[in-house]
Amino acid sequence: MQRLRELVGNDLLQVPSVAAIIRDERGRLLLQRRASDGRWSLPAGAIDPGETPGQALVREVLEETGFVVEPVTLLGVYSGERFRHTYDNGDRVEYMVAVYACRIIGGELGGDPRETLELQWFDRDERPQIVLPYPESLFDGAVDATRIT
Repeated sequence: MQRLRELVGNDLLQVPSVAAIIRDERGRLLLQRRASDGRWSLPAGAIDPGETPGQALVREVLEETGFVVEPVTLLGVYSGERFRHTYDNGDRVEYMVAVYACRIIGGELGGDPRETLELQWFDRDERPQIVLPYPESLFDGAVDATRIT
């Protein structure tokens, strides 16, 4: 991404990405407060060249949370103007995000501090606002698997 930014500057780029819905045994949702801007997010990140979405998801979740996960279900793919974000340095992106329900199969809570300021489990009624405008149905389990919007 850094090499591409050297060529295009801050211009808008569409970035293929993945995000994880991870719940604990009580059904609480795991959110990450990002080191880049201090805002809350699903554990997520860009798909690198040569990676499958599943490989990217496992890598990103491990880096950001310390958990090894297994992607279980594709919950939806989201993109469009509502998924645009401008970083503090002026870089503009439009994410195309594949969101997966995941099962924890190893590791322990505690992501890379360069990626994550804080990790916290949230009940539905206490969840903070997150960076990207995912539909509420994604968090209450009402979204149909493999939904594309």
